[in-house]
Amino acid sequence: MKKQTFKIMLLAAVVSLGFFSCKRSSSNNTSKATGWQIDGKDGGFAANTKYKDQETAPGLVFVEGGTFTMGKTQDDPMHDWNNTPNQQHVQSFYMDETEVTNLMYTEYLYWTKTVFPPENENYRNIYTGALPDTLVWRNRLGFNETMTTNYLRHPGYAEYPVVGVNWIQAVQFCQWRTDRVNEAVLEREGYIAKGVKTDSINPESTFSTEAYLTDPTKTYGGKIDDYKGKMAERSNKKKKKKSDDAEDGEEAEETNIYAKRTSGIILPEYRLPTEAEWEYAAKGLDGLREYNNVRGRKKYPWKGEFTRSGNRKRRGDQLANFKNSKGDYGGIAGWSDDGADITARVKSYPPNDFGLYDMAGNVAEWVSDVYRPIVDDEASDFNYYRGNVYTKNKINQEGKAEIVTTGTITLDTLPNGRVMARNLPGQLAETPVDENETYLRTNFDKSDNRNYRDGDVSSSRHFDAFNEDEDGASEKKRMYNAPKHLVDKDSTGTMLRQYDKSNTRTTLIDDNVRVYKGGSWKDRAYWIDPAQRRAFPEYMATSYIGFRCAMSRVGSKAQGRKSPRK
Repeated sequence: MKKQTFKIMLLAAVVSLGFFSCKRSSSNNTSKATGWQIDGKDGGFAANTKYKDQETAPGLVFVEGGTFTMGKTQDDPMHDWNNTPNQQHVQSFYMDETEVTNLMYTEYLYWTKTVFPPENENYRNIYTGALPDTLVWRNRLGFNETMTTNYLRHPGYAEYPVVGVNWIQAVQFCQWRTDRVNEAVLEREGYIAKGVKTDSINPESTFSTEAYLTDPTKTYGGKIDDYKGKMAERSNKKKKKKSDDAEDGEEAEETNIYAKRTSGIILPEYRLPTEAEWEYAAKGLDGLREYNNVRGRKKYPWKGEFTRSGNRKRRGDQLANFKNSKGDYGGIAGWSDDGADITARVKSYPPNDFGLYDMAGNVAEWVSDVYRPIVDDEASDFNYYRGNVYTKNKINQEGKAEIVTTGTITLDTLPNGRVMARNLPGQLAETPVDENETYLRTNFDKSDNRNYRDGDVSSSRHFDAFNEDEDGASEKKRMYNAPKHLVDKDSTGTMLRQYDKSNTRTTLIDDNVRVYKGGSWKDRAYWIDPAQRRAFPEYMATSYIGFRCAMSRVGSKAQGRKSPRK
């Protein structure tokens, strides 16, 4: 009997020891570096140890990165070296399910007009600079005034892709969208009170994601403490309890009243996709791979080499909106080839393997890259991108990051005379990086890298490129001899436009010409190949170029765990 009792007691001890040891080892709140408690009740080091995965932001779908053949693999009759095939690798990212629509863009215009009323002289250029150019629909020998007056705002076109937006406007839309989405996230998580994002803003108290992360106390014009949410209320309760437990005269600090980058809830910025990302996403996976080998021979975003569907339910239907032939933009009435003559409602055609719609046809799309004829895969074959201009926060006399105010808005006059605001009140002021960041570095040595290995001094073919002549000889030897249209104002404020009439210009390429990808409703089928690439000045807009946003993926490459094939 005693022997049996001893066995039971021993078994209970072993079970208890295993329970406590498992509990201790399974805890994520113990530092592996020091053994100290993370997020302990007594304060100390804080970290989000329960973070699982990046949230999919509104409007986006996940695109798992990988390797692919970038450039033309079929039908290259011009042999112009514009898109020579090369193998690239892109990291996982997110991309808009559809092109940005008129409804999405007019929401941006509504917010801009509400916060920065154009009746006020200080803000007039903010709203007018965001307006799409509706005159892009006009044609000298065509009647298109209906689109000129109705396409942007009429509900009949609400779910159609926005056009008339230049590259700069597209970038600013992405910045606005980043701030509005993260503002909603902070409201949802209780860091700001409900209704603040709509009821308590004015031109001097707007929300900026980067400004909030850098110095949250300056957000909403320094009034963020008046808009505290549930997180601040919980923090105050903890503070009161700590103060009650503390010694006389001690005051506990407030914690977790502001979200930080380490909180894991702030989403990365919306942005334009790079050319490599766009092309990879457009090609999809179907027909791109054979087991774990890259086939490369991909012509369209769908499987096969034809523009018509072979599926039983949709056999013979066109798979994209493009110009079929001369004078044929949609087909014969009653038996339409693609169901559209100009743009089409988004999601009118099946998505590709990633779940992305209209990656061929409808409208061509801006990407973030500066255009050069050749992709320099010798310089980079990982997340290739030409267009890096590195900046840093501008520091004021107090040693803190400078916030843009109404009086410090920077206005840019574009070569076509359009005036646009470069930054908005509430955002961080930025300045180019200098020698403090570039000294003795091997990966970059200057702020502006748009012409790296392609026309700058370090890659020039001129033997005396390093001799900076005062008579302007170095200007004559620049590799890209693009036109230089100048815009200025006289003493009365009248716009002076100086059009470059020189007949010695040899190219339209410069550092302000951007790539756009994909065919449009106005293009033949040749251009809907995702590998095709064309370029247009960043300050100009058309009736056939739109855009969609992307967002970087942080953390793991894939969503969920992958199991090995058996």
